[in-house]
Order: sequence, then structure tokens, then C-alpha cells
Amino acid sequence: MSNESALIGRPVHELDTPALLVDLPTLDRNIARMRRVIISESKVGWRPHTKGIKIPALAHRLLQAGALGVTCAKLGEAEVMAAAGIRDILIANEVVGATKLARLAHLQRHADVIVAVDGEEQVEALAAAASAAGTRPRVVVEVNIAMNRAGVEPGESAALLAKRVAASPALRFAGVMGWEGGRLASMESTAKRAAITEAVGTLTNTADRCRAAGLPVDIVSCGGTGTYWITATLPGVTEIQAGGGIWGDVHYQRDFGVEHEYALTVLTTVISRPTPTRIVCNAGFKSMSQHPAPPAPLGIGEVRSVVLSAEHATVELSAPRSAPRVGDTVQFVVGYSDATVFLHDELYGVRDGHLEIVWPVSGRGKTR
Repeated sequence: MSNESALIGRPVHELDTPALLVDLPTLDRNIARMRRVIISESKVGWRPHTKGIKIPALAHRLLQAGALGVTCAKLGEAEVMAAAGIRDILIANEVVGATKLARLAHLQRHADVIVAVDGEEQVEALAAAASAAGTRPRVVVEVNIAMNRAGVEPGESAALLAKRVAASPALRFAGVMGWEGGRLASMESTAKRAAITEAVGTLTNTADRCRAAGLPVDIVSCGGTGTYWITATLPGVTEIQAGGGIWGDVHYQRDFGVEHEYALTVLTTVISRPTPTRIVCNAGFKSMSQHPAPPAPLGIGEVRSVVLSAEHATVELSAPRSAPRVGDTVQFVVGYSDATVFLHDELYGVRDGHLEIVWPVSGRGKTR
């Protein structure tokens, strides 16, 4: 039994720090909220992105809540999810290179993996790898609808690429995907809705172009945590990828207006009180992200600033305060979950202030 497992049932402050915590009732409320908006009210599929989750047990929790599958950013993450028995997996990214393509083609024997393409050379290489392995993966065409990152241009260019996929006997054309996020952070709500509607419209119009060319389009996939409650209501969308909203964090709430509860925190220990207004904790940017939003300490009064160095969080208070003292613990709401979860080996599930379960962060480091 690990040291952490031996603490199950004990107060959370007995954990060694820094430690990544999730409050389980809050997590479940966030999951229920997303399920209600996406599945119950909007009547579309939910394929939550696991790039900021990375824990197969939580992916299974989302499937039990009604998700149809999961989304991954990288092939390595998909391998972790498939090894945990998850079948329906979208890699929302291009997979390039002979080694990776061979892995993808053989992974198809263990899960129904969908992969994105945005160019003919990717289609040819993917088809060759699938033929060599004797498998036939599903493929979506990634469309550039807002990010100006990856993705073929919408309309005719995307439809032509879709025809190329559908013409390959080694591949199964499944549909289109895109990400409408772009530069929507801090946008006024009316302008944000209009921008999302316009961007998603280019994706659904592209899907219609593919259908007009005689191609069946089963998947029109988009929608992140910062947009999902709007995107899920737009006509033509078949599934939403939002996943990080299960955590709640400062970035999503402050910059995207995501009204979720904070479920994810980092437990730290106060190691120094040099002045009555300064608190120094034993967790820096190696334990919690500071970009695009800094973490927020809880229960210590009004905070003037939080500065992270490698192994320290230096908190300046607005007024002198004797507590917390050296040796006390302080929890920080995570600034951005995508940039924090992967820093940890374990996630500690907490209920009513006591440790209930420990999950390994199995997707950590799976960047290949």
C-alpha cells in the first residue's frame, strides 16, 4: 500500500505538499452541469477533451455521465485511454511520421480511434500505414474556422480533402471538426455569441458542402469549455469537445465567463512569514501554472498579489495578518487546469475535507 493510500479517510491537511486536490462533490456538480447543457438541453453528443484531465478513471466517470467518447490531443494520450478500456477516441490533431502512424494504425485494433487531417500528404501517409496494418481508422477533416493554426480552409478546399479521404479504401471518412475559440477571451457576451455563431457556421456549412458532394457526415465536432454553452445550441453541430470545465479554474471563469465551481486546488504548506503581509508557500510554477492566469489562495484574507518562482508562491496581503502560520496549509485554486494537472503524479480526491481516493495521472508526459 502506498503512503498516500494509507491516508485514505484521514484529514486532507495530513497530506505531504504540494498536492493536487479535487473536491469530489464539486467535480460531480460540474460534470452534471455540462451534461445537462450539452446532452439534456441541447441534444448533442459530448466527447470531452482529456488534455487537461489525463486520468482514465475520470474519463470513465464522464462516460458514465453520458459522454459518447473522449477527445485527446496526442496519440500517447489516446494510447493511455485505450489501455484503460475506452473505445471511442478522437485525436483532435494531425498525426505525422512513420513511427506515430504505425502506432495509430495498430491502436485501431484496440479502440475505434478517429484522427484529424488537413492535407493530402497526411491522407496518403495515413492510408499507407493503415493498409500495412490491416486496419481502417475513421478520419475527420480539420477546418480552420477561427484559430489560424492547423486546419484546411472551410468550404470547397475542405470538401475536396474530404473526398480524398472518402476515396481511400484504407480510411473511413467520418466528418469535420474545428475550434471556434480563437480570441474570445474577455469578449462582451453579445459579441462573443456572434463570433462563435459565425465561426461554427463556417464549419457546419462545410459539412453541408461535403454532404452535397455525396459524402455522409456523421461528425461535426467543436466546442470547448470557454464556448460550449453557446456552441451546443447551434444547428448542425453533432458533438461538443469541452472537458476542462469539470475542474473549474481561474482562467475559464475570469477570461471566458465559465460559471463553474472551483473543484481543483493545490494544497501547499506555509514555509515562511517574513512580514505580517507576506506568506511564502512551498509550491511554485513547477506545481501550478501562472499563465494565462495565476492561482488564487483561499481563506487567507484579501490578497494584493501572487508571484510564483520555481518552488515558491509569494503572497502579499492587503493588510497585516497573523494567520496562517508557518506549518499551516493553504489551498490555491488552480489558475489553468490544462497547465497544472500534468505537473503532478497523483490527484487526490477529497470529500468533506478527508481523502477518499488517489488517482495516478496516467496521461502525464504523453506528448508523443
